[in-house]
Amino acid sequence: MRPMNEVRTNLMGVLFLAKGGLYTVFIVSLFLSFAAQLHAEEPYELKFPLGLKKELAVIPDDNPMTKEKVELGKLLFFDRRLSMNDIIACASCHIPSLAFTDGQPVSTGINSQQGGRSAPTAINRVFSSAQFWDGRAATLEEQSIGPLINPIEHGFVNHDELVVKLNDIEGYKKLFQNAFSSGISAKTIGQAMASFQRTILSGNSPFDQYNSGEDSEALSSSAKNGLELFRGKALCFTCHSGANFSDEKFHNLGVDWDTDHVDLGRYVVTKDAKDMGAFKTPTLREITRTAPYMHDGRFATLRQVVDFYDQGGIANPHRDPLVQPLKLTETEKNDLVTFLESLNGEGWQMIPPIEFPR
Repeated sequence: MRPMNEVRTNLMGVLFLAKGGLYTVFIVSLFLSFAAQLHAEEPYELKFPLGLKKELAVIPDDNPMTKEKVELGKLLFFDRRLSMNDIIACASCHIPSLAFTDGQPVSTGINSQQGGRSAPTAINRVFSSAQFWDGRAATLEEQSIGPLINPIEHGFVNHDELVVKLNDIEGYKKLFQNAFSSGISAKTIGQAMASFQRTILSGNSPFDQYNSGEDSEALSSSAKNGLELFRGKALCFTCHSGANFSDEKFHNLGVDWDTDHVDLGRYVVTKDAKDMGAFKTPTLREITRTAPYMHDGRFATLRQVVDFYDQGGIANPHRDPLVQPLKLTETEKNDLVTFLESLNGEGWQMIPPIEFPR
């Protein structure tokens, strides 16, 4: 943002030129330009911890990162007034101390209603386009405002109700004006919260330190064996690939096919038979902190997850052919879990705000 004294000097210069007989339209255009300078947005540069790749970040051209958006988005993320009864915030299901999950098999929303799926971590969402377990949101901006009008989650009938509510809070009106100049709308709410969520990063784990060559002793011998299994016999890297340990694709593992209420997952979105019962591959970053596991939260421990994969998931007509029995030994299973524990890193820890706009 340009310093106030510089802007004031420029304004004085315009007034001086005006007295000299310059055209009014020219003066007006300059005044508008200087007014815009007073509301200039300060760029926000993401700092990627070791192991993360900046070039893989997904930041839309129409929503560049700014300090004003991030600060506003953080307040919105933690503010319980973003629900019909002032009880539920985004952070109610994405709790910082639990690596931005809620530690429950399925999440609880407005009026103590329970959803049908486990809350995925908000960590490293900057590396994804499609969001949610079924990928129904094409962008993080779209994901950010989706739960707000879900009758089980935040409970608003439509986004207009929330816009009216926020417009009655003078502090938010000012913050939105500073961040967007266009004011409060469903679009700017989503853009602000998406901007904040893109700052929730996890990297510089023991694995990253070992994999980068910075510390050859960052992993124990058991973890090193687990890494070899992860990349080989255990077939984990087939889907949990890349810097964020996710191929960003959808797979049917058979979860739910042993119950009477099968969740059809991605198929509900695409209506494509190949997506029947398929769910998005989650990141493995901070995996020991994001239990329980799977989209229905059925597994309490990583060892249970490894056992599930070792048996080849659950048979069903649509099971992904990549899922097959692994025949791991007990030692190999233990080593694999030890390696997964090495994926805990840093960059996501933060202190929630305690004061909100009035």
